[in-house]
Amino acid sequence: MSLIYSSGNLLRVEDMSLFHDAPTGRRTLTVATSLQLERGGSLAIVGESGSGKSLTAKAIAGLLPPGVRLSGSIRLEGEELTGLAERDWQRIRGRRISMLLQDPFTMMNPVMRCGAHIEEMLRDQPEFRSRSARRAEVARRLAEVGINDASVADRLPFQLSGGMCQRVALAAALARDPEILIADEPSTALDVTTQAEIMRLLNRAQAERGMALILITHDLRLAFSACERVCVFYAGQMIEVGAAPALAAAPFHPYTTGLLLSEPPASRRVSTLVAIPGRVPPADAVENECPFSDRCRWVVDAKCRTTRPPLVERTPARFTACVRQPEIQGELDALRTAALEAANEPEPVTPENGALVHVAGLCKSFGGKRPMHALKGVSLSVGRGECLGLVGESGSGKTTLGRCLVGLETPTSGQIVIEGIPSADFEALARNERARVRQTIQMIFQDPYATLNPKHSVGRALEESLRMSQRTGRTQDHVRTLLSEVGLTEAYAGRYPSELSGGERQRVAIARSLAVDPAVLVCDEPVSALDVSVQAQVLNLFKSLMASRELSLLFITHDLAVVRQIADRICVIYLGEIVEEGPCQQVLNDPQHPYTRRLISAIPAPAH
Repeated sequence: MSLIYSSGNLLRVEDMSLFHDAPTGRRTLTVATSLQLERGGSLAIVGESGSGKSLTAKAIAGLLPPGVRLSGSIRLEGEELTGLAERDWQRIRGRRISMLLQDPFTMMNPVMRCGAHIEEMLRDQPEFRSRSARRAEVARRLAEVGINDASVADRLPFQLSGGMCQRVALAAALARDPEILIADEPSTALDVTTQAEIMRLLNRAQAERGMALILITHDLRLAFSACERVCVFYAGQMIEVGAAPALAAAPFHPYTTGLLLSEPPASRRVSTLVAIPGRVPPADAVENECPFSDRCRWVVDAKCRTTRPPLVERTPARFTACVRQPEIQGELDALRTAALEAANEPEPVTPENGALVHVAGLCKSFGGKRPMHALKGVSLSVGRGECLGLVGESGSGKTTLGRCLVGLETPTSGQIVIEGIPSADFEALARNERARVRQTIQMIFQDPYATLNPKHSVGRALEESLRMSQRTGRTQDHVRTLLSEVGLTEAYAGRYPSELSGGERQRVAIARSLAVDPAVLVCDEPVSALDVSVQAQVLNLFKSLMASRELSLLFITHDLAVVRQIADRICVIYLGEIVEEGPCQQVLNDPQHPYTRRLISAIPAPAH
């Protein structure tokens, strides 16, 4: 199969398949991937976790993990890269193909100073043999990515913010002026303004150098706003390819349609986000059928379950792997139209009930002689049955506030009252009051895997929380009820965290918090690490729990599109201070503070 994007021929991948040789036998990881990339072109590869997009990128960069083998062809300007020895890859990697990873803190050596990471890329170039020449070039490279403070070169990675660390990693990736940069989820862990800055830097570097860009991401807004063409991966197969504007306007595959509808719109609130049920299957489990058949509402066994459909050109430069696309395209278009038309809903009404949580003049400082002031006189309240969104960039103080509310941090000064109990200092509370507060307010964290004991089954984790709630009745019945409430079957009680997807782990974390029957949940970036479809599932779950349990939420996030879908009111926090507060739709449609306007302007253009 040939995908002809343009007359350029910088990178050509043909029928590339990836396999893992395990003691139990060969496992198929990806199948028959073919793509081309012209010099200066940009290509986004999108899909859920487990789709094979990152593994494909690593194959192109010669960085496959041990045990993974490749068949097919990868050519860089006619030179075959498949089968190259590592010494040959060393003359290509960095100079011709460079890679920028999702987490700069794992990409960079924690005991090497930031400048040394860039110097490493320069040492074998004659013009940078002297230390002074390398130092000058490091300063120039840092300035190129927006770091004008040359002293950053002497700092260690942990001394920088995530955004600053990603800039240093980008400077190192660009130090040899590569012809192709592969950016694997380069902004996923960053807040919206830092994400926008990193993407501007990438696009500027690409334009100035005539460099080609491969962007790996699950963020559809980012993919469509940053790249000319988009490849959609699913279960190890490319299932749709096309120019970004055309694919965004009229996707040909049901999976692409589902991804686009799962994305929370930043410009309006929808009653229910469209979510794709189920999860991505392993590639070798769907070798003889359409990989999306188990999750597709248009599946027809005779057509979809007899063989894996190939990628076929339906219109010029538009490819899809759906055998039913010609007959269902009208329904796909109608579904998108209906979803967009049904998007407008009445302005949410702020509850008039009394506040369950009341915060007044809260301050929190860290450090000794030169303290860092994380919170500076924050005041807010959360009403019964209300969702209050707390939005701001990394370092704004929003997580510190959440931790103060649940007793994980003790504020320096100020008041916290939870259901009538002064709770600023948990240690000073009487035992019965502390138990009552802990039962009233629970916290859900960004990374559920870090909060679950990997040695404990899901059932045991829930049983431990249920023992604290002192509920009557059989514990197994309560475990079954909790799992059902978060959309999981009782079979999950016997599973361990490592056996669950990210969305399933977060559902278990939510169930564990619900075990004590709380009135308030503090949700700290609970969907930021999830794929867009799983994110939609979890947001819909929060909405249903608020309705069924009359729960109140303090929803902490940097994603304004997400907060619009769930919050009744919004507090915008900047450098430890609340700078704007009001009804969600009012604040996002008519922001008054310059910082709020900056947050909104940084949101990538919608994909639909």
